Amino acid sequence: MASVTQLGYLGLSVSDQNAWRKFATEVLGLEAADGDGGALLLRMDEHHHRFILASGSDDDVSFVGWEVSDQRALRELSEQLKESGVETAAGTAEEARVRGVAEFIKFRDPSGIATEAYYGPLMTFERPFKSPRSISGFETGTMGLGHIVVRVDDAERSLHFYRDLLGMRISDFIEMRMRRGRPTDAITLTFMHCNPRHHSIAFGVIPAQKRLLHFMLQVKSLDDVGSTYYLAQDLGIPITGSLGRHTNDHMMSFYMRSPSGFEIEYGYGARTVDDATWKVQRHEAPSIWGHRGLPQPPKSAA
Repeated sequence: MASVTQLGYLGLSVSDQNAWRKFATEVLGLEAADGDGGALLLRMDEHHHRFILASGSDDDVSFVGWEVSDQRALRELSEQLKESGVETAAGTAEEARVRGVAEFIKFRDPSGIATEAYYGPLMTFERPFKSPRSISGFETGTMGLGHIVVRVDDAERSLHFYRDLLGMRISDFIEMRMRRGRPTDAITLTFMHCNPRHHSIAFGVIPAQKRLLHFMLQVKSLDDVGSTYYLAQDLGIPITGSLGRHTNDHMMSFYMRSPSGFEIEYGYGARTVDDATWKVQRHEAPSIWGHRGLPQPPKSAA
């Protein structure tokens, strides 16, 4: 069975590229570059870019790119999808150039999220990544850019898709009580991995407007998390989850609001998965401690 190996890139539709350029470089510590067609490209490691931000009104995910090992694996994955009734299409040479890959295919997950699989990412070892901020860098490599959490329409169909068609494995589940609503209201998030990173995607049937709830960037130093936490507050960026440690991946992180409204998790120190010994777990709390909402500064008078 062909399997995806990492979350390789994200395409985002954003309404304010200028705000994103400032946020990505001055707060997140990513490198920014101008791409074809007015796209904003964001870089975080030896890959030419990991994010493609195009102007649009959605302020949401526009496509998700999953890496496979080579052309043969891409062909096998395409056949797996077709045999299960998932329609696929080959990306054009121009589209592949924009994404910075050798070849890719396009399809949709059960919720309609535009999904892609590719091989052959464009690497720029001759120009090492240099963050605009004095941070230690990001944990990427074979574990990919980080993780995403998305809203899906059907959890069981999504589990079948990501496990049985894309070859991911279940890490664990978190059943969370809603902060607002009846005491019995709860949602279950499914966390899945495709490499040692605890999860590359998590999903659930969540009462939200956007598909993308957050993406996570993992830095190499706890100091980078702390300095960014206070920098965001100094700049008036809404902190949607204070410093805390998660129950499942043990990540020390915080959450902030992006210019598009969805959240960014900025973290350090997550545990990894060894498939030879890992046992699927269930949790009823998302955090061991922290990750609370903070009072937001009052808006200035017009």
